[in-house]
Amino acid sequence: MGKLIQPHGASEVKPLLLAGAEQEEELKRAGTLPKVVMTSREASDLIMMGIGAFTPLTGFMGKDDWKGVCDEFKMADGLFWPIPITLSAAEDVAGSINIGDEVALVDGETDEIMGTMKVTEKYQIDKVHECKQIFKTDDTEHPGVQKVMAQGAWNLAGPVKVLSESYYPKEFASIYHRPADSRKIFDERGWSTVAALQLRNPMHNSHAYLAWTAIEVCDGVYIHQLVGKLKPGDIPAEVRVKAIDALIKKYFRPDRVVQGGYPMEMRYAGPREALLHAVFRQNYGCSHLIVGRDHAGVGDYYGPFDAQTIFNEIPHNSLLIQPLKMDWTFYCYECGSMASMKTCPHESQAQIDENGKVIPGSGARLLLSGTMLRKLMSEGKPVPAEFSKPEVIAVLREYYDSLDEKVEIKLHQAATGKEKQSSDEKKA
Repeated sequence: MGKLIQPHGASEVKPLLLAGAEQEEELKRAGTLPKVVMTSREASDLIMMGIGAFTPLTGFMGKDDWKGVCDEFKMADGLFWPIPITLSAAEDVAGSINIGDEVALVDGETDEIMGTMKVTEKYQIDKVHECKQIFKTDDTEHPGVQKVMAQGAWNLAGPVKVLSESYYPKEFASIYHRPADSRKIFDERGWSTVAALQLRNPMHNSHAYLAWTAIEVCDGVYIHQLVGKLKPGDIPAEVRVKAIDALIKKYFRPDRVVQGGYPMEMRYAGPREALLHAVFRQNYGCSHLIVGRDHAGVGDYYGPFDAQTIFNEIPHNSLLIQPLKMDWTFYCYECGSMASMKTCPHESQAQIDENGKVIPGSGARLLLSGTMLRKLMSEGKPVPAEFSKPEVIAVLREYYDSLDEKVEIKLHQAATGKEKQSSDEKKA
């Protein structure tokens, strides 16, 4: 294991993905089994178990695990876990399956057999309860709530064998890392402290500032971006990868940064998802997780720093990985540099006019966000130079110019700066 942090709840990473003759034999057998069709989220969770990212899980959760995770952040055996990892099935499918049966797990979009499972339990859940506990809302406008409410009426539980990871797009092979891969890279570089930067947007200057800050206190930064399913309006992964490549090649020391990708589908669960991000980043070998404003959030469902405070609310010693809690960052015209709420004394907020240009003298702080960047780009407006590096803007401009229809981006409260106080300022 070298000097890297141990995986979550285990001495080593535990992948469930079969290979070689064992995989071929199981795949043949799977063709004779009853099929259970998975949603895209369930398929991506299966792959995360397969590659060892969800160590030490051995399969989809039973009812006691589901309830414990929802209500107490822990499974029935006491293992800390923040979000249920469950497999749903329609009532007619569940009714045809008996405890002890083996089933083939099929990707609902491609009809590919991705794994097998021995069914040890089938049960029903209170979906509204899960949504309120995990997402803090049962509003069906929330994309994560929509997924849960659309699940089948029953859940099936049991240990799995994973047969495929082809759900992961082939075009991202250059950054595709299993936990064993990233750990090997970190070991070869002699790193023992690694900060993970979660990304689902191209890196604007606030992201870069967070990464540079993390490098000052850790051996290196792992820019770990999601290439699974996103919500409408998010920038496609292939565009994001290209933009990040352009940024890190020119503005980062190559010996201090690693770019990777992972296949999990976003749940947009805010604070709970930040904890899940911490769990599997620990499995990837990261000692720290950068947690900034509105981590894994959507709309106005969470406060801008809820994903930070939740680390203080979970049971002590739940995780070995530690959060690097970063305040809201921005460009300050008075300071003449990137700054944060903790460092900058100039409180006035710069304004952007209807043409996407900063209004001279309107204020010191230009608040940066991925949502605002996407909105300006989608509307064909100029992006202030302080927002992002020109290499990133060029990649994004090419993407938006290629679209047949304009994408409508709505600014939520955090992106407009209506909640701009840091957690420290709120306590004062």
